[in-house]
Amino acid sequence: MKRKELYMDGVSGMTEKEKMLRGEYYDPQDATLVHLRENAQNLMNQYNHPHGEDKGRLLDMLFGYHAEGLSIRAPFYCDYGINIKVGRNFYANYNCVFLDVARITIGDDVFFGPNVSLITVNHPIDPVKRRQGLEYAEEIRIGDNVWIGADVTVNPGVTIGDNAVIGSGAVVVKDVPANVVAAGNPCKVIRTIEPGRE
Repeated sequence: MKRKELYMDGVSGMTEKEKMLRGEYYDPQDATLVHLRENAQNLMNQYNHPHGEDKGRLLDMLFGYHAEGLSIRAPFYCDYGINIKVGRNFYANYNCVFLDVARITIGDDVFFGPNVSLITVNHPIDPVKRRQGLEYAEEIRIGDNVWIGADVTVNPGVTIGDNAVIGSGAVVVKDVPANVVAAGNPCKVIRTIEPGRE
């Protein structure tokens, strides 16, 4: 995605949060964004505490809605929480990290192994822009009935199709189509899946 320089010079009239969600360069030190991250950090601290409050209620507060059949093993980490949308019956094992600077959308009946990282945020390649502290982000989309193995990293802008299986340790840098097994670094399709015939 090509960044639009218009949004770097302050004349766009958009808030830093709006720029962030549009995938434009934004300033992560904006007071509103700092406040939202601090709120998420407070909820995660409670969630990850072994004797914390009701886990389901804390996830509802973190995400801003109630997801049916949601189960995430602590510890769990994210940036904002409010940019995460999960479908029914989502399960994530221990120590998953969702850097939800852009939206993360996950379908129904999706399983994650431990140590899965969904990384939407990115930094400029240009060192001048990077020194300015600017960031940008690209949405991650994961379809229905996906299984992602342990220690998988999904990079910004990736879409994973329905019924896909991602092997442990994969680094997913490009879209993965539906109905395939994919693995490796970088992640590549190994074979197709015929639903109902395995």
